[in-house]
Amino acid sequence: MKHLLKLMDLSTEEITDILNLADQLKYEQKNGIAHPHLAGKTLGMIFQKSSTRTRVSFEVGMYQLGGSALFLSPRDLQIGRGEPVQDTARVLSRYLDGIMIRTFAQQEVEDLAKYGSIPIINGLTDYCHPCQVLADLMTIREHRGGIVGNKLCYIGDGNNMANSLIVGGIKMGMKVAIGCPKEYQPDAELMAWAAKNGDFLCTDNLEEAAADADVMYTDVWASMGMEDEAERRKRDFAGYCIDSHLMSFARPDAMVQHCLPAHRGEEITDEVFEAHADELFDEAENRLHVQKAVLVKCMANI
Repeated sequence: MKHLLKLMDLSTEEITDILNLADQLKYEQKNGIAHPHLAGKTLGMIFQKSSTRTRVSFEVGMYQLGGSALFLSPRDLQIGRGEPVQDTARVLSRYLDGIMIRTFAQQEVEDLAKYGSIPIINGLTDYCHPCQVLADLMTIREHRGGIVGNKLCYIGDGNNMANSLIVGGIKMGMKVAIGCPKEYQPDAELMAWAAKNGDFLCTDNLEEAAADADVMYTDVWASMGMEDEAERRKRDFAGYCIDSHLMSFARPDAMVQHCLPAHRGEEITDEVFEAHADELFDEAENRLHVQKAVLVKCMANI
């Protein structure tokens, strides 16, 4: 695997290989078994958007793999002052062994891969969030004993999380239902692909979306960069909340996932969050393990 730009680029077998390696690395880390697969290598981390989980998990992950990570904000790079991304890609390729970027435009990630000569990992764009969904799939497999045949219900904004959950869920044999307002649906091309390739539903009927779900998932109503839309989105998403009523339509043993940070009382109630806190923080922890697997797959060629 050369890059991780979006989940659509990966086969079911490649996703499974990443999850299997993540399980192995998690076991080794929990049991004090060193795995310095990236000894002497350096990852550049470009953050156009800040993040707690992404920065800490990638930085700690590189350390545990025997390498090092370099934090690069827009203030640290000429790209923040107008240098073309293709020039930045070629320069950083001379210094680094890989780049993780968390930014706005998916095209910026694609251009880094096109013009650079080192692995590029998408830490998040407005279009997709592949690392998060790999961690979600890892957590679902841990808690449900498998992935195939489970129903995933996502409630809320048809954003980058919804886009990646659709692709990851369908590719791994899940039924996927999206409950969102008609004005906030996921990417139309991805939905058309999902309808042709799996069991997929997109509706504004939340009870229909949640019916018999094995996994309930949500995200904030206004993502980073949408702060000026926050009040309007609060009105538009009123009722799009995972609460005890909506959970009653899911399976009795349904698990809950959230990419975090959560706005309790908006997209999820405090009651539901706390009842499923173990699953939610296993999910957050698994960002570390699955991203280590991605780093190894991209940068160690094993």
